[in-house]
Amino acid sequence: MSLVTQMIVAEKYGARLNVEQLADVLGLTKVAIYNQISAEKFPVPTYKDAGKTFADYRDVAAYIDACRDRARLAA
Repeated sequence: MSLVTQMIVAEKYGARLNVEQLADVLGLTKVAIYNQISAEKFPVPTYKDAGKTFADYRDVAAYIDACRDRARLAA
């Protein structure tokens, strides 16, 4: 996992991202994220706090880096 990716995500969104922020950084809709979470198919671990859904910036950064690695292997 790249510390640079972690730094970029944390700088823009903070230590935890809500669903709106996840949608922005991953290029998905909020509905798509909620549907994937409900189906237990969302690729980033999430958790609930005070009834809201969040993901840790480190998990988001790791997912972004993994996408790049998969793309490079497929090329």
